[in-house]
Amino acid sequence: MDVLECIKGRRSVRKFTDEKVSQADIEKLIDLSRFSPTWKNSQSVRYIAVTDEALKAKIADEAVMGFEGNKNIINGAPVLIVETTVDKRAGYERDGSFSTSKETHWQSFDAGICAATFCLAAHEAGLGTVIMGIYDEKKVIDILGVPEGQSVSSLIALGHPAEEPQAPKRKEVADLLTVK
Repeated sequence: MDVLECIKGRRSVRKFTDEKVSQADIEKLIDLSRFSPTWKNSQSVRYIAVTDEALKAKIADEAVMGFEGNKNIINGAPVLIVETTVDKRAGYERDGSFSTSKETHWQSFDAGICAATFCLAAHEAGLGTVIMGIYDEKKVIDILGVPEGQSVSSLIALGHPAEEPQAPKRKEVADLLTVK
């Protein structure tokens, strides 16, 4: 698939088949995601692949703030990718000061770029993803034992799609672009 087809065809998939995603496939997606640009090449994004059903269920039951949609997605996905970032690297100088007025914003920006790359790579590989943002970060950290000094940036369900969602209506370029 070419890049334009991949970008235009990727959808948020919320229903998955029971087919497992191989360790090799997960590693391939991470291998591709590591080429994402990051602040001063900090490469501060990390991934935890949760395939254990009991751990996924614990996250779904205890860490999605009661949001049934995320609970159902996590329980139905063969893999839950927990994207984390190493704190105080993106947007900082070596002395610990902020590099720009955006301050900690760059950490989330880098995580977003990496999540998009991960999802596009998954789509190209015939896998589906959805990025979830409704979760209790402290509970996810506690359940998974996320290393100290890392923050949870997103939860990404991963699996073989059981549906092909239609593209939602998109704004026109004229509504998005201002030229001065």
